[in-house]
Amino acid sequence: MMAAKLMDFDKALEMFEPVIGLEVHIELNTRTKMFSAAGNPANEEFHGAEPNTLIAPVDLGLPGAMPVVNAEAILSSISLGLALGCSIAPSSRFARKNYFYPDLGKNYQISQYDEPIAFEGSVEVELEDGEIIVVPIERAHMEEDAGKLTHMGGSSGRIQGASSSLVDYNRAGVPLVEIVTHPIYGTEHRAPEVAKAYLGTIRDIARGLGISEARMERGNVRCDANVSLRPRGAEKLGTRTETKNVNSMRSVERAVRYEIRRQAVILAEGGSITQETRHWHEDTGETSPGRPKSDADDYRYFPEPDLLPVEPSEKLIEDLRAKLPEAPAPKRRRLRAEWGFTPLEFQDVANGGLTDAVEQTIAAGATPATARKWWTGEIARIANAQDRDAADLVSPAHVAALQKLVDDGTLTDKLARQVLEGVIAGEGSPQEVVDQRGLAVVSDDGALIAAIDDALQSQPDVLEKIKSGKVQAAGAIIGAVMKAMKGQADAARVRELVLERAQA
Repeated sequence: MMAAKLMDFDKALEMFEPVIGLEVHIELNTRTKMFSAAGNPANEEFHGAEPNTLIAPVDLGLPGAMPVVNAEAILSSISLGLALGCSIAPSSRFARKNYFYPDLGKNYQISQYDEPIAFEGSVEVELEDGEIIVVPIERAHMEEDAGKLTHMGGSSGRIQGASSSLVDYNRAGVPLVEIVTHPIYGTEHRAPEVAKAYLGTIRDIARGLGISEARMERGNVRCDANVSLRPRGAEKLGTRTETKNVNSMRSVERAVRYEIRRQAVILAEGGSITQETRHWHEDTGETSPGRPKSDADDYRYFPEPDLLPVEPSEKLIEDLRAKLPEAPAPKRRRLRAEWGFTPLEFQDVANGGLTDAVEQTIAAGATPATARKWWTGEIARIANAQDRDAADLVSPAHVAALQKLVDDGTLTDKLARQVLEGVIAGEGSPQEVVDQRGLAVVSDDGALIAAIDDALQSQPDVLEKIKSGKVQAAGAIIGAVMKAMKGQADAARVRELVLERAQA
């Protein structure tokens, strides 16, 4: 793929105004699929299932198979719409979106078209410096996901150059909610940052509601980023491109920035933008052409004849509204103030999706500073090494218990890291790991003094230096004692005893 010409970002913003729009797909974690009784791979219970084992006749599009709507998915969709500040339609219905999907056996997708479940809302998005941007929501509608294709025989894993493709229908029919914004104006140079923060906010809302695992690396949350440019002072919107299926906050920021720079060169040289979908390449940080973008008419929508309209009662809507959790932006502001974090410290927690974990760890007895240290430090390091989600490695209660062992002197920080590894490995609670591995700090002064005396006798030159007032020489003795005690000693206490014994 030939690299596209790019304009300097600041220069592009001098010439053109960026307008972005974001479409976010949320996979719901219902036990079964949207229109069948097959297990839902977006649910943790079924994650990692063998290909084509979570399927039913409806998912394969077999003749005579009839869809039945998932009631739990409807409740989750209404809750999400309410959390986005949307109105809930008294009556909405499903439609058939006709399009050739090689990984959706029916060759059409059951979605919602002109009668979505939720419409016209807004959500507050907080940027890293605390600025609040209100993003207008056009609609949130229910639909089903397509399956997954694995392209074989090529070098890149993409369809280009592949000799064949394998179809896994496990994901076909997974319940989705697609959230579509109105065009977002006025973001200027912060457009990439707004896109990143918005995606994170939607993820946090879904997690807070408990309706999705919302793990971007698994594709539970996917974003299509629409970008267009118009000359300064122009009223007509420019032609947009849609970068598909971006599944990380960092990537959506990079994709929006890249498209602004790419489109600016084309427009500045008198060219025109093709309305198309584009693929995002994480390795190169570039987009490439997909297919010409179809308008709604091209999909030949018509009402789904096998499903009745969805007509939630006012009481049901109000009951769900009463159960809504605190919105992400005000919750972040409250927690940051309560915890005393700097904006950068809190951003580290939020960007890692660790706000809930830190909050629960504090509730279990840890201080905000120590909770943040563990989750954004050692736990995050292990999670990255194992390519796992940090919140899946260890419970907040265990992290708080581990810190308590440090606070009461049972463990040093170094020993605590060993205990953490044992907890993550499934060896039990922090106290159980300490007992099984014998990792507690040696608090018996008698044992420490014996080790100190041995070290002093083996290094008489160091002993003389300490006696002559060169107390920094005690470091050599302390190091020898810590080694002899296998790190299971309080270095500060060892230092006190070394100085005492050297002067005795």
